[in-house]
Amino acid sequence: MSKPIVAIIGRPNVGKSTFFNYVVGKRISIVEDTPGVTRDRIYAEANWRGKKFTLIDTGGIEPKSEDIILSQMRRQADIAVELADVILFLTDIKQGVTSADQDIALMLKKSKKPVILVCNKSDSFGEKPNELYEFYNLGLGEPYDVSSVNAKGIGDVLDAIYDKLPTEAQEDDDKDIIKVAIIGKPNVGKSSLVNKILGENRVIVSDIAGTTRDAIDSEFENEFGKYIFIDTAGIRKKSKVNDNLEKYSVMRSLLAVERADVCILMLDAKEGVTAQDATIAGEAHEAGKGIIIVVNKWDEIEKDTNTIEKYKKEIYNKLSYLSYAPILFISARTGQRVERLYEMINIVASQNALRVSTSVLNNVLNEAITIVQPPTDKGKRLKIFYMTQASTKPPTFVIFVNDKNLFHFSYERYLINQIRKEFGLTGTPIRMIVREKLEK
Repeated sequence: MSKPIVAIIGRPNVGKSTFFNYVVGKRISIVEDTPGVTRDRIYAEANWRGKKFTLIDTGGIEPKSEDIILSQMRRQADIAVELADVILFLTDIKQGVTSADQDIALMLKKSKKPVILVCNKSDSFGEKPNELYEFYNLGLGEPYDVSSVNAKGIGDVLDAIYDKLPTEAQEDDDKDIIKVAIIGKPNVGKSSLVNKILGENRVIVSDIAGTTRDAIDSEFENEFGKYIFIDTAGIRKKSKVNDNLEKYSVMRSLLAVERADVCILMLDAKEGVTAQDATIAGEAHEAGKGIIIVVNKWDEIEKDTNTIEKYKKEIYNKLSYLSYAPILFISARTGQRVERLYEMINIVASQNALRVSTSVLNNVLNEAITIVQPPTDKGKRLKIFYMTQASTKPPTFVIFVNDKNLFHFSYERYLINQIRKEFGLTGTPIRMIVREKLEK
């Protein structure tokens, strides 16, 4: 299940980035006393009282501004509001309620999302400042007076976020739905595939790279199951991303990967694997998502009896870290082999969520150790005591040893291969955490 999203919204220069940096514990956003410095949505994982969520810092909203950059910032803030489970509306207590604050409050009420009103730059401690009461007029409930600079009141805001985040029961409502993000370079046929699946022109299909600006969710159900297909904007090389609006699209594509259970990496059969494909694939791999490699426009390739095998070998050579990912050759235009995609998605999603009992896991471990003895270094041999599964999505295993400095990467790879040999784990990365026996 993807983490809930909390978006920080507000006018420029009210302290959103300072608040964001304090919560995530890193200096990620640029903090500068100039309106419009944070032009992209910036996001990071945060944790409060055991609940993890994704916090998005947005550029400031100027609702009535005609400035091109500010209007684009308003657009990307709209996207953040649309994605968010909870919205933090930051205002400046020193400036009081402005007309822009009133316009933003109206927009947030229409969103029907839970909103927490935060009055920043309340730097004095003690009684609540009289200026706070003016903000009740926004009609968003009780305002929280905070100071992002000295951390005053931030704990209370985080408690309010905690109370408004979706409960596990709410999150389980869609546990039967598989979220599928379709990722890849611009113009490889992502939108065409979604349209073929849905049987309608749900998203714009064009030969102009970058036509799809936003990630678009489409619910779909058939005899194979329930799905949400997320058609994302093509992710380009950073050196080619000049347009601010396109930066927002790339950010949203990366968030789509975060929300997904399975990522379909689409390649263009005529171009083969490019460096940019490797970068995009790496994002999904590092996020621990189930991955299917789909080669589109296969109907446009001249073939002989060995074409598919040669193509697979080339893909795995260039994307060696995705050797676990199945490959499917399709034509989104004609619908060739698209039907086979559903079964493959179901398999990869279930493998990504697979849990193995500790006893069975250690039987496999003991057999692997018997076949290939653990390595030695300067007369000292690595001893492996036992292994257990810590989590799923992706399957993550903790292995306890006498000295983790002796646990060479090649032996880790060997054990991972043995786990795959026994349990399959098609289409999913495997994480392995090495700990010494006395280490917590």
